[in-house]
Amino acid sequence: MSIFGNIFASKRLSQPINLAVVGTDVHSHFIPGIDDGVQTLNESVGLLKELHNLGYRKIITTPHIQGEAFQNTPEIILSGLEDVRKALKEDGINIQLEAAAEYLLDDKFNEKLLANNLLTFGSKHILVELSYFSPHPNLFNFIFDLQIEGYKVILAHPERYSYWFNDLKKYEELKNREVLFQVNMISLGGYYGAMVKKNAEKLVDAGMIDFVGTDMHNINYLKGLNVVQYEKYLDKLLSSGKIKNDIL
Repeated sequence: MSIFGNIFASKRLSQPINLAVVGTDVHSHFIPGIDDGVQTLNESVGLLKELHNLGYRKIITTPHIQGEAFQNTPEIILSGLEDVRKALKEDGINIQLEAAAEYLLDDKFNEKLLANNLLTFGSKHILVELSYFSPHPNLFNFIFDLQIEGYKVILAHPERYSYWFNDLKKYEELKNREVLFQVNMISLGGYYGAMVKKNAEKLVDAGMIDFVGTDMHNINYLKGLNVVQYEKYLDKLLSSGKIKNDIL
């Protein structure tokens, strides 16, 4: 069995889940060379073709925008989007591609909010992430300010924030503030390890997940999708009636 763990074998399905039921991916990194996602146009087109083969009809790619590491702008992202769209058309790959961003809630985020130039998708949905070391001290202020401006906040991969692994109340507080949760599907297949998998399952059991995403960066993530297609907890999540990817 693969690196995703023999310990999960007893929870495997006998037949793969048809990912066409998801339809739209809300989290990925397909603009070449601007973050830690794909680095070449050929890589981007190749992975998008594989997602199309898995049944995805629409991809909302979300490059990182961070205060320090990835100082992308809407102009950089949208320019890259057109390059990928052109390449997809030339290769005859019929998949709808849009772009937004994955915003890190860091010290520089308030400047971006005040500039009123945030990339969104759906009905003014915005994808945000937290530091893996600790949540920003202004987290709830950021959420409030976004919501006052009419944004619908989606928290990327909440299952991966280790400082909340044993504190479901933190997640409940965010849900009480109408924050939407997007789980990385590959988390349920053990891609990030047993603890993240367990936390993802806990959030599924609590009925807290609103969206699923691939968070596709490279071919290893595609391998993770192939693994999670046999995962019973993914089947439970997609069968729950709670997933909202189809509204985007």
